[in-house]
Amino acid sequence: MSDYVIMTDSCCDLPADLAEELGLAVLPLRLELEGREYRNLLDGSEIGFQEFYGKVRGGAMPVTSAVNVGEFDAAMRPILEAGKDILCLCFSSALSTTYQSAVIAAKELEEAFPERKVRVADSLCASMGQGLFVWLCAQEKKKGKTLEEVLDFAEGAKGNVCHWFTVDDLNHLKRGGRVSAAAALFGTMLSVKPVLHVDDQGRLIPMEKCRGRKASLLALADHMEKTAVDPERYPVFISHGDCPEEAEFLAEEIRRRFGTKDIRISYVGPVIGSHTGAGVMALFFVGRSR
Repeated sequence: MSDYVIMTDSCCDLPADLAEELGLAVLPLRLELEGREYRNLLDGSEIGFQEFYGKVRGGAMPVTSAVNVGEFDAAMRPILEAGKDILCLCFSSALSTTYQSAVIAAKELEEAFPERKVRVADSLCASMGQGLFVWLCAQEKKKGKTLEEVLDFAEGAKGNVCHWFTVDDLNHLKRGGRVSAAAALFGTMLSVKPVLHVDDQGRLIPMEKCRGRKASLLALADHMEKTAVDPERYPVFISHGDCPEEAEFLAEEIRRRFGTKDIRISYVGPVIGSHTGAGVMALFFVGRSR
């Protein structure tokens, strides 16, 4: 059986040490902020998470860019030259062109390395939902599953990775066309907090509105209660936009309701944070369906 590497991109928002523990190859997306370009690295070494959100709170308007074909080629080629195959699990194609770039690079490289395999899967996931999806696939690899077996697992499992999140500032969703200008204005005035999820096509979909921040955080746990599968067995991932105390509040609610012991908390990275703003809170778990 040929050895292979699981590759993903930095929109997985996994803690850097966990990505290293899983043996992942991680390609960074990029953002431009205040006239400077940064790579969205998992360890925050080019722009720190608190620094990034501080700039956003101060009114900075970041612009993001996907991983391009050349970057995938440059990252994949040395792995193939070392005699290893690649399983690439990408950020949702509904939210980024990263997946399409990986597909193009994979096709070109398989022609250059006909004895090697480069398989690409669209995770239809985002942030630590993508991270949870990659983690699940990495557990299958640890069991000794082949690349093709893990790819089959990935295609079957992606629809069971549930994403629920809320934002503190509707104006960032307005910029992305997720809510109207009027809804953002009145929602801000009335302290309305939307609850959204990522659907089976990998799109961000508004689902409900809550009055006040605490109600929106509890609504995330309510949705987990409706669809979660074995919440004591599977880990739960929480990502946040520089609001760690509220992330701990949500984690404690999950522990209280479900007895979940393995809860991983990390920052929403600056690429996704560019579109959600500071104060975003996201909950990811394995469910019967999204």
